[in-house]
Amino acid sequence: MGTATGSAFDIETLRRGIEGNTGNTLLSLYADNAEIRIIDRNTQPSHPKILRGRPEIAAMLDDVYSRDMTHKLDQCIVQGDRAAYSESCEYADGVRVLAESMITLRDGKIAEQIMIQAWDE
Repeated sequence: MGTATGSAFDIETLRRGIEGNTGNTLLSLYADNAEIRIIDRNTQPSHPKILRGRPEIAAMLDDVYSRDMTHKLDQCIVQGDRAAYSESCEYADGVRVLAESMITLRDGKIAEQIMIQAWDE
């Protein structure tokens, strides 16, 4: 893995960001005006949760990385200005979460992301 052809997006930085202990490295991959749409059991496709800009994304990442859980980048594919990746997470009590993301890149940074996530109930 590594830097994708034709893009400055670095898959290894994504891996370190996802699998790290804080959201700081992951946040560095987002453009200043990035947007994330999150779809899950609480935010259905017709009313997704939308985070706009790095401050809102940083707040979400701070919340996620404050939890007692592990994160793993399972797969990532980059093609031109698009990428997709799978992330698996597990809480200390064994509850698992799976997230699938499709991202649009601009100048090697994440400009738009659609994340669909599901977790054990």
